[in-house]
Parts: sequence; structure tokens; C-alpha cells
Amino acid sequence: MYDSVLLPTDASPGMDKAVEHAINAAKQYDATLHILYVVDTDTYTSYSGDEYVHEFEGLESALEQAGEEAIEAIVEAAEAESVKTETTIRHGVPHEEILAYADEADVGLTVIGSKNRSGEYRRLLGSVADRVTRMADRPVTMVKTVVED
Repeated sequence: MYDSVLLPTDASPGMDKAVEHAINAAKQYDATLHILYVVDTDTYTSYSGDEYVHEFEGLESALEQAGEEAIEAIVEAAEAESVKTETTIRHGVPHEEILAYADEADVGLTVIGSKNRSGEYRRLLGSVADRVTRMADRPVTMVKTVVED
């Protein structure tokens, strides 16, 4: 049914259920698991960078490192289940990059994790998972995880 499954990760705690779901789906459909981490450019371009000698270089590098580590852990879990993987790190607005990647890679299914937070939190900050789910032209499975506020 699906030749490829996309798992965007934000390297945050609570992604375990989404990772497990994506690996299981890829294994079931004998699909390639695409693992995507988006370095949110708004995070480091809006930061003053006072602690860093070279403007945003330190924060941007730290975000990339976090993404690489998150991807590596997911690849190890997928390989343990004999699931093929492709990995990508992009820079930009997370929901936009996720949707663009899904189109470019012709992804059959996107599995995205979502933290189940209070309504006030969501009203103030929004949710990448919500935006991807609403704006996607392709199937999306949202895997919710309860998070203590």
C-alpha cells in the first residue's frame, strides 16, 4: 500500500510511540522509512546569540547536532527491525519543510508525533503536527503522547 513512510522528528522526549508506529508501518508495507529533522530557522534567527562568537552559528550547530543524534537513534531502531531508512536534515519552517519533503519524496504516509498539551499551550504556540495534518494532501497518522505541563 505504501512504498515510503515519513517520520519527522523534533528530537524531543515523547517521540517513542510515533517512532514505534512509523517503524511498524514501514515494516508492514516493506516501505522505506524517511526520517526528517527540520532545524527551525525561526529559533536561531530570532535569538540574539550573545553567547556565541559568530552570531547564530553556535545555536544552529547545536540544533543540527540534536537532529543528527535523534535521527541516529531512530535509524538504529529501524535497522533492528530490518527497515530501510533514508535520512534528511533541513532548515526552515518545520511544517512547511515536512510538507515539501513529503511531496518531493512522494511519501505514501506521514507518521507524526504530537504532544497532548493543554488548549492554552496550543492556542499560544500552535502545533507543527496540527498544521501538517490540516495542510497535507497525503495520508497522515498523528500519534499522541501525553506530556506533563
